[in-house]
Amino acid sequence: MAFAGEKVGEVYEGAQSFDLVVRYDPQNQGAMENMRNTLIDAGNGQKIPLTYVADIVSTSGPNTINRENVQRKVVVSVNVSGRDQKSAVADIQAAIGQSVQLPEGYRIEYGGQFESEAEASRTLLMASLLSLMIVFLLLYTEFGSVPLATVILLNLPLALIGGVMSISLTSGIISIPAIIGFITLFGIATRNGILLVSHYEHLQTVEGLPLNEAVQRGSKDRLSPILMTALTAGLALVPLALGGDLPGNEIQSPMAKVILGGLLSSTLLNLFIVPIVYLLINRKNART
Repeated sequence: MAFAGEKVGEVYEGAQSFDLVVRYDPQNQGAMENMRNTLIDAGNGQKIPLTYVADIVSTSGPNTINRENVQRKVVVSVNVSGRDQKSAVADIQAAIGQSVQLPEGYRIEYGGQFESEAEASRTLLMASLLSLMIVFLLLYTEFGSVPLATVILLNLPLALIGGVMSISLTSGIISIPAIIGFITLFGIATRNGILLVSHYEHLQTVEGLPLNEAVQRGSKDRLSPILMTALTAGLALVPLALGGDLPGNEIQSPMAKVILGGLLSSTLLNLFIVPIVYLLINRKNART
């Protein structure tokens, strides 16, 4: 109380309130000898100088001591500018690992936004893998064939090509918005594959067309719906992709760029790769 002060009440002046703090005056606070001679209560009720029970010295140290989980901690915070947090933290970890030797009982933990982003990335990864399994099961239930379900899911790596290229040509950072863009993109790409394969099956089973003719006619019939879907989504995302420097577009712009790049690659390659693979699989099954 003598040196740090202690609030003992409040003083009101009009509509404002001020804390009433009791402590030594500045003259007694700043003198080392006065600190040594400050009287404290002893166990027998007497007053003794502080120097009887403590060594009063001038040294450097933290002005406050923070604790978490009953352990002392010191927080060192930084902001990242012009690069992504993940690579910045990786460089920090490498530099600290090479040049900092921690005493026994000390450890370093990396938290804050980096910790939240890492946890979100793990959650999205698990959700993406679970979604792929569910999509595959739904496709297998619908078509009753593992090869046909695999042909449809072939659109995912086709979309991945454009998404990765768009990231490498722009920011080069795989962020949480970019991952969300990939998940959205995979849904659109899977839909395009379903349009083609389901129409191929319809032309063969219902209309009785041969395999080659069914693939050619089915690709022509589904060309317009696939292109219309890609153009509608792509044109709507162009303003978001170009406005990445505007306030509020920090999340929307990376997601839009990934979807645009993936739509371009999946739409173009889907019209060539899927029909070819479908023909190869059905011809192989016909021979067997």
